[in-house]
Amino acid sequence: MPGIRSYGAYIPKYRLGPETAGWTYRGEKAVANFDEDSITMAVAAGTDCLKGLDRSLVDGILFATTTPPYLEKQSAALIATALDLRRDISSADVTNVLRAGTTAIRMASEAVESGHAKNVLVLAADCRMAAPRDPLEPSLGAGAAALLISSEDVAAEIEAVHSVTENMLDVWRSEDDTFIRSWEDRFVIEEGYLRVVPEAVKAFLSKQNLSPKDFQKAIYHSSDARRHGQLARMLGFEEGQVQDPLYGQVGNTGAAFPLMLLVAALEEAKAGERILVAAYGDGCDVLSLRANEKVEAMRDGHRGVKAHLESKRILKSYDEYARWRELMPTAAARRPAPAMPSVSALLRETDKNLRLHAVRCKQCGYRQFPPERVCVKCQTRDQFERERLSDVPAEVFTYSLDYVAGTPDIPLVIAVINFAGGGRMLCMMTDREVEDVRIGLPVEMSFRKLHTVGGIHNYYWKSTPVRA
Repeated sequence: MPGIRSYGAYIPKYRLGPETAGWTYRGEKAVANFDEDSITMAVAAGTDCLKGLDRSLVDGILFATTTPPYLEKQSAALIATALDLRRDISSADVTNVLRAGTTAIRMASEAVESGHAKNVLVLAADCRMAAPRDPLEPSLGAGAAALLISSEDVAAEIEAVHSVTENMLDVWRSEDDTFIRSWEDRFVIEEGYLRVVPEAVKAFLSKQNLSPKDFQKAIYHSSDARRHGQLARMLGFEEGQVQDPLYGQVGNTGAAFPLMLLVAALEEAKAGERILVAAYGDGCDVLSLRANEKVEAMRDGHRGVKAHLESKRILKSYDEYARWRELMPTAAARRPAPAMPSVSALLRETDKNLRLHAVRCKQCGYRQFPPERVCVKCQTRDQFERERLSDVPAEVFTYSLDYVAGTPDIPLVIAVINFAGGGRMLCMMTDREVEDVRIGLPVEMSFRKLHTVGGIHNYYWKSTPVRA
């Protein structure tokens, strides 16, 4: 029976909270940095999920989101490249609906159950935005989750799945919209969410001859914390059975929301416990999972949701967030605009720029980055093995601060970093506090967006202080 072999998550470091000047709400919400989007967050969650695993085992990748950076171009292919997966794998984007994450789980489990794949990586990430001061704004957060659906070494089996499809124009975003739109609140809640989810869950329980008391944890979509509690009573779940929806800490992360809560539940699950997951959006997906004796061992080495919740920084002002997400006009940088990336160069330098491959000399063992044909130590030519640096720890060798750079996050920190085991790289540093930057600072690599020119999102790897 297919199930979850490994999990990962990612929550941005920065939050809007009560200490943020201009933020008038009591709770916190996770917000993406200016160089983050659904693709970069998915790469971070996937990296967390694949820790300690041979990446060549992954046979397919599914990416679920409602906020893809490209309207016509597959995001899953870019994510697979950044994660350094094999080329001979299947890939697909599952987009445009909030239950895309659970739909991707169902697709992955069916592929595994049919024998077409042994391991399928499911990623979900979203960075949905409401207009400033919109009632939806405090409820929307940014984040990502990753699940490796497998036929072997399973720690939580997928017991059953049930789906309902119903066209509902309650929340939407058209091609030219920056912010999500919604219809009148009572209609959205009563005719959509509070009608469709209970119908789907009750039909699933009846079909499987189960009741709410058979589940130790219940995970389901909601528009806000109040409606989340209301639905629990309608479904018959006690307070202790309901997984914390993380409102006031992270917020609703769209397509990633049910998967992130599932990761949080698995971080505390015990063998034999059942978990119910219900995702809403133009219908409803309902899943039942059961943890086994491997669930505790699965937690080793993963940050998951818990570690990311504990590692955070509250923004000083709402204006800083508004600049990051381009919600307010800013003065143009006093330097030439970046040139449009060369598509042929992007393809030619994929291994260096996206996979972050270095080379190690077969003769003397010296590792160098960027890859060259001649070893700088022993001058041997074309005798190298490729090595991935994206998950190798590093530390700052030296750095500089640029206060006139064209970046929303001044000063721009440029660092020279040394990788453990050899190799040196010049790169930008992100998610940093200037007062903490120092020589010897432990850093890790993070896939980020450099800029967008001519409709091309130019991605690269930056360093970031290790999140404790």
